[in-house]
Formats: sequence, structure tokens, C-alpha cells
Amino acid sequence: MKNFSTWILVMFMAMFWVFRIIVALAAQMHWDFAGIEPLNQQMEIILLFVVLVCIILVVKRKLVGGLLYLLAYGLYFGVDIVNNIQSITNAMEGANINSYMNLFVSFVGVIIPVAVMLDLLMDKNRKNHPKDKKTDWFYTNEKFDRQLDERADKNNYRTL
Repeated sequence: MKNFSTWILVMFMAMFWVFRIIVALAAQMHWDFAGIEPLNQQMEIILLFVVLVCIILVVKRKLVGGLLYLLAYGLYFGVDIVNNIQSITNAMEGANINSYMNLFVSFVGVIIPVAVMLDLLMDKNRKNHPKDKKTDWFYTNEKFDRQLDERADKNNYRTL
């Protein structure tokens, strides 16, 4: 993790993970946490553990971690975004501040995985072919070094 953008995104992932822990705990204790509540309590707890693994994989720059993170949160919060937008646009239910807060949290829950996935995809080329000017001159001259070694081996000097 050499990029500043990766550090920032991992910190946002961790902060959102802690936020979701607080939301799950508040729902379990029957506290009102600004009207934000988990969509499914059991799925929320499973996702907390899955996201913990995803954070570790993203720190290690594994594409599987970003993909799993995007898939898990995209499916979990994507459905909630569609449902909240439909309930807000329908005048029958009457939109309240809780539905707007849940919609905002769901948007954040989808935006962070998309940003993480884009960061991993943009950095993939640099991970596979890193350029380091301090050491490239040494490692890229293997052919020249082998020629010098073969030439040096042909010298047969006698030592008395």
C-alpha cells in the first residue's frame, strides 16, 4: 500500500465498518441511533465478518478483496437504495427523516466499495510491473552481467 488514495479508502472502509458495528449494536439494544437501522440483523453480522476479511485483502492489494467487498455491499445496500427511493417517491407512505438517513447511509455503503474497486483496478498495473529507479539498473542488466561472467570464466591463468 504505497498510494495515499489506498490509505484513505482503507480508513473509510474501517470507519464505515465501525459505524455498522455501532448500528448493529444499537438495533440489538433497541436504541434509536438517528433513525438508522440495519436491513437484516443476521445478515448485518455476517457482513461485518466478511468486510473484516475484505479490509485485510484490500490492504494486501488483492483484487478478490475489492471484488468481494463490492459484491457484498452492492447486494446488501443496493436493494435498500431502490426500496428507499421507491418509498420516498410514493406519496402514500410519506417520507420521513429516517428513510432519508437510511438512503444516505446506503449510498455511502455503495460508493466506498466502488471507489475501492476502482483504486485496485487502477493500481493493478503498477503492482505487476513496479518501477524503482534505485534497483532497476541492477536487475535489468542480467544479460550484460552474464556475458561478462562467461568472458571472465574463459581466462585460464596459472597461479604458482
